Amino acid sequence: MDWQGSEVFVKKVISIIFKDTKIRFSSPVEWLFFLILPIIFILILSGGTGPPDDQRIHLEVVDRAQSELSEALINELENSTSIKPIPTNYQEAVSDFDSRRVSAILIIPENFTVNTLKQGKAELELRQQQNNLNALIDQQAVDVAAGRISSLIDIARISVEKAEAIQPFPSEEEAQSYFEESFSMAQDIIEETPQRVKVVEGQTEDAIDYDPRANSTFGQLITWVFIPLICLSVIFTDEREGGTLRRLLVTPTKKSLYIASTVLGQVLTAVLQMAILVTFGILALRIDLGNSLLALVLIIITTSLSAAALGTMLGTFVKTGNQANGLSILIGMVMALMGGCWYPIEFFPNAIRTAAKIFPTTWAMQGFMNITVRGQGIAGVWLESLVLLGFALVFFLIGVWRFRYE
Repeated sequence: MDWQGSEVFVKKVISIIFKDTKIRFSSPVEWLFFLILPIIFILILSGGTGPPDDQRIHLEVVDRAQSELSEALINELENSTSIKPIPTNYQEAVSDFDSRRVSAILIIPENFTVNTLKQGKAELELRQQQNNLNALIDQQAVDVAAGRISSLIDIARISVEKAEAIQPFPSEEEAQSYFEESFSMAQDIIEETPQRVKVVEGQTEDAIDYDPRANSTFGQLITWVFIPLICLSVIFTDEREGGTLRRLLVTPTKKSLYIASTVLGQVLTAVLQMAILVTFGILALRIDLGNSLLALVLIIITTSLSAAALGTMLGTFVKTGNQANGLSILIGMVMALMGGCWYPIEFFPNAIRTAAKIFPTTWAMQGFMNITVRGQGIAGVWLESLVLLGFALVFFLIGVWRFRYE
């Protein structure tokens, strides 16, 4: 093929791609299925957002005492594995509690000092919502922290008494200074106390690798990309019904060029859609792709090709655009469900899991999960990519063989 012929070839390909893209996005509704609905479903199925850095229950704390003892109590609460103290003012805390935005609030009164605690008069005010599990967790954490502080006070008090028995303090101020020093030393000693409990983590592998963020992102990605690509059949049937396909093919345009250009345009659109949804998953849900970018690109491309080839084949079997549209949605939904795009495929019985291997969605989902959940690279997706290419080749060959322009 000479240079002029190559230029004409490229122009034909670009023209067909531009025509199909313009027709597809001529309606604003298409953007609903292209981006808006996939993102909404991803957020719903993933639980809204990615896991926060600190998943402890928030407990709003009003520190009216501003004393050494209240500071020690808040520090103890900070060390809790179940709750996180959030300093706030009284009005805001009460407002949040009354509107039920928080499960509990802790109010540290002004007289919460070492002296009142030594006298047994120190009290804390914990307001809890009724019949609230988080409020019970708040209460347990506050009880543990308060008990720990009380133990430190007892240690310091006993230290002062022992020292006083050996040699009386010249003044009350020196006794108080010794008490505070003993209190601080007791805190340091307890914090440095080694763990007496040995934690052993089981090595048995979980039969189900499940990450709601990764599963929802890539499951919905496959669902909402497969259906439009299968809807390639609608493009072929509409142009066949309207007579535009016959007029196009009487020009110096080969059937193979028309089909390949149509498929290429939809695949490029699908790759762009996938890239946007993956980027959303990384930024909004903090999905970790590790160093497997090449593997991700490979599985994205092979997934798109298999879906587009399926749409090409379907377009040769249906007679009308309505048939093509209805079957495309039905086939896409069934494949997504059976392929583990909505629920981990491990939840299904073994017979269904075996039967689901006839669907390209199963292999696509497995490839994406190998990258994100199992941390694999090219070596972990080469089989899935090869199978997807096999699907694409078979579907495409059947589609080209059966293709008719009327």
